Amino acid sequence: MEMRSTAKRSGGFIIVARAVAVFAVLGAAVLFAQGQGNDKYSLKSPSGIAFSDFRGYEDWADVSSARTDEILKVIVGNPTMIKAYKAGIPGNGQPFPDGSMIVKLQWKLKKSTEAPFVVEVPDVFSQAFVMEKDSKRFSKSGGWGYAVFNYDAASDKFTADPKSLSDCGYACHTPVKAKDYIFHPYQKR
Repeated sequence: MEMRSTAKRSGGFIIVARAVAVFAVLGAAVLFAQGQGNDKYSLKSPSGIAFSDFRGYEDWADVSSARTDEILKVIVGNPTMIKAYKAGIPGNGQPFPDGSMIVKLQWKLKKSTEAPFVVEVPDVFSQAFVMEKDSKRFSKSGGWGYAVFNYDAASDKFTADPKSLSDCGYACHTPVKAKDYIFHPYQKR
């Protein structure tokens, strides 16, 4: 009788242990999935351009900058793009190689309260406009794919712009077709 009781207890323990293990795995999967939703690199544009393709853009070399009355734009390029610029592309008439990537980072401006002179400095980050060279994938738009990832400072989150098709920047960039659709030259340093 005591043996049957021990067997029942150990059988019950095994069932409980398995249930705990299953719930632990499910809980970890849910937490991981929630974390993925908060990661900007999990985003894809409506046309499938992944923000993860641009991983590390925060450390890419500056290409150029521009500004409007309200927005500061800093343009950065990946190592493939920078190497091509240094080789004379697009000024030498050659196109940028596949794998070239460029990101236009945009900030709203504010007047500096610290500088001893009048100067505007970046305030709130608002957007990352990305371009990716893949001649086969983006053959209808000069080999370049375009996407916009908006940033909301209040929530500290990026979102893929719903109007951002892979050719969304093509019409805008067509006037510089002779420069392989790139407006900004690599600035002298």
